[in-house]
Amino acid sequence: MLTSAKDWFCERTGFDRVWDALFERHVPEAKGAVAWLFTLGSASMFVFTVQAVTGALLAMNYVPSPDHAYDSVRYIGSSVTFGGFIRGLHHWGASFMVVLTVLHMMRTYFMGAYKYPREGTWLVGVGLLLIVIGFGFTGYLLPWDQKAYWATAVGTNIAKQTPLVGGMASKILKGGAEMGAPTLTRFYALHVLVLPAIVLILMGLHLFLVVWHGISEPPSRDGGKGGSLQ
Repeated sequence: MLTSAKDWFCERTGFDRVWDALFERHVPEAKGAVAWLFTLGSASMFVFTVQAVTGALLAMNYVPSPDHAYDSVRYIGSSVTFGGFIRGLHHWGASFMVVLTVLHMMRTYFMGAYKYPREGTWLVGVGLLLIVIGFGFTGYLLPWDQKAYWATAVGTNIAKQTPLVGGMASKILKGGAEMGAPTLTRFYALHVLVLPAIVLILMGLHLFLVVWHGISEPPSRDGGKGGSLQ
């Protein structure tokens, strides 16, 4: 009965072929510390999942307005069940995700895994790194305390120095000439709506390209590299 149900499901969804492509494919053989370097991409995705879950829980009690943002953050830490723990996970997870993503990009670069035919995978990965940094920048303002306010003011002023588009970019981020309620609202919308949508699209494309082209082999002692592992 279970076998028939499984066959019926797989024939109509192609789940078995997706499973084989994701989990039954060849993985490069590596030993010692080199083997751990190939886990950085999966670790980054795991931390992003933790960030998504903890962020959703925090959003249930957060109020994105200058009058209540700081108080709502204090309420989460002091009165919500496990609120301080969840906020701590989200806070430190943001930094950890940046570190993991940078290490993953460094591993890809120094092992030459960005070369043909994986240039597209590399470019999408660069885009994901920029989005991860964007998450950190937009999320930093949300507690709406003095440290967050002035750090964001410095960041938007740096963006203002960009040739040609800097002034417009700064006004779009701030929602006007000065920081205020529109700034907090825009940063919150970017943090919980725009950036997650972009990162899901890029992550799906990145995973597709990784599966399609395979994972590159670790460099050998004679300087050779493995090719596609499809």
